[in-house]
Amino acid sequence: MKIQIQGFTMMLMLLILSACIHIKDEGPGVGLTLIPPSPVSDHITLDIRAGLVNGSDKELKQITVTFYLDKKDKKSVLYQHNTTLDAYGQSVVKFDWPTAGQAGKRRIILEVTTGKKSYITEKEIEIIPSGTRSIQKIDGAFLGFYHWSEEEGKYWNKELKTMTDAQWGEMMEAQNKLGMNIIVMQEVFRNPTAYAHLHNIEQEGYHGVPFYRSGLYPGKVDIAAEDPIEAVLNTADKNGMHVFVGIGMYAWFDFSKGSLDWHKKVATEIWEKYGHHPSFYGWYISEEQDGGLGTDEDKENIVIFFREFKKHIRQYTPDKPVMLATNSHNLRGAETTYRELLKYLDILCPFGFQRMPSTDLSGKEAANKLQELCDKAGAHLWMDMEMFNFAEENALVPKSFEEIINDLEQFRNFEKIICYQYPGLLNSPDMSIKPGGSVTVKLYEDYLNYYQSLRK
Repeated sequence: MKIQIQGFTMMLMLLILSACIHIKDEGPGVGLTLIPPSPVSDHITLDIRAGLVNGSDKELKQITVTFYLDKKDKKSVLYQHNTTLDAYGQSVVKFDWPTAGQAGKRRIILEVTTGKKSYITEKEIEIIPSGTRSIQKIDGAFLGFYHWSEEEGKYWNKELKTMTDAQWGEMMEAQNKLGMNIIVMQEVFRNPTAYAHLHNIEQEGYHGVPFYRSGLYPGKVDIAAEDPIEAVLNTADKNGMHVFVGIGMYAWFDFSKGSLDWHKKVATEIWEKYGHHPSFYGWYISEEQDGGLGTDEDKENIVIFFREFKKHIRQYTPDKPVMLATNSHNLRGAETTYRELLKYLDILCPFGFQRMPSTDLSGKEAANKLQELCDKAGAHLWMDMEMFNFAEENALVPKSFEEIINDLEQFRNFEKIICYQYPGLLNSPDMSIKPGGSVTVKLYEDYLNYYQSLRK
């Protein structure tokens, strides 16, 4: 039997605590998150967070949270904060740390003390000398288990459909060899034909299909892998990778109340099933949006959505970031909404800078405008870099290596660059299945040589 506690079940609370570090009786669950994760440039500000969750029915008083650099002594203290935790409460303690002058392999050590008990965890961070926020490499990749568009996925969807759990793990091992240690799952449900303002989900019910065995909705997307989410997280755990789990798809560009309620339910189930994985780094909202943020109603909805979703997931992952990908077009006139939205959105990861409309800002102008908005809000700006060109009938094919290097050189203000996408556009020659064929292998080998040259 499950005992209800402040909107959570006892089972959920136990799962929360099991995912945290150094749990003891009547002590807090402790999480440590660095945004962005290693490696980073020496031209950024690191966002360092401690997430605290109290799984007991007793208030925890006199909690001291201390962050150290490299070793645990008084001279190495970076930041210290005293706090309390209500029964079944949560809190996040965070501070900003400029990386300038800190090049090398460093350790961020977190110590949480309450009474005579102490809880310690740490993370390594490699800080690379660079003239810009970028370290001139691709830091991670989006991952779609099956592409939403048969036209765009023409050259690889059929093969993705046949991939087993083991082959998804194999693919993530290959991605990690490229130094792409961030994985962004595009979605955990498939509902490709639903768009904001053009569906009747609230009246007719949600008919999307999960990529995993869900207790909320029946069925499973027709792919060979039994649980590709688990397969990816397992591989990421072994390799020290960082996974954003994509909560969606409800309906494209839909941030209505119905969408919000759906996302809360799915996020809770996802955390119950997969929250124990050390590689579970953050939350990605799959619905995307135009850079202008839509109609006046859409603008109001998107701010409410992220305010309330952030409040919801903070109850069990107070330190983990939330990310959204928008396109970079039509930013003029949306600045006021961005200022509100970025209060509740940790990472904005826009795309489309290389194909701006002729009447719009240039790609660099759009990047600079978004950087200014993010800086003022204390949010992070990453780049969703398109690895593809459109071929016949809108099918996606890999860009050339030269085009990718040109993009890396042109856009240097992004603290992290996430490419779209890995499956179907990149393949190690050692893969047992190579969705997209020989052109994807050539791009993999060319980029691997480039990445290895950076490490010398």
